[in-house]
Amino acid sequence: MLHDRVLVRTDIPEGERRSTGGIVIPATAAVGRRLGWAEVVAVGQNVRAVEPGDRVLYDPEDRAEVEVRGVAYVLMRERDLHAVAADRFEGSQDTTGLYL
Repeated sequence: MLHDRVLVRTDIPEGERRSTGGIVIPATAAVGRRLGWAEVVAVGQNVRAVEPGDRVLYDPEDRAEVEVRGVAYVLMRERDLHAVAADRFEGSQDTTGLYL
């Protein structure tokens, strides 16, 4: 990875989703702008706030997909991340473990 780039693997595949009530929502359904969670796989040398293994919140609309050895990843800049959830933040006093 170069510069401020972050390579992530999305948590859930694209397609049908289920609501908390069990209703199936088709992939073609229009949904408002919704952020998604992903796991950081690799980071460039200039990335400061995230490390491999962290979970990050990002906008699925602003992404570049890449396939490496048959696995689909999303490539983005560090500044395009909205939040970081990591165990290293949970050890601090009065914190939720979420870095915004």
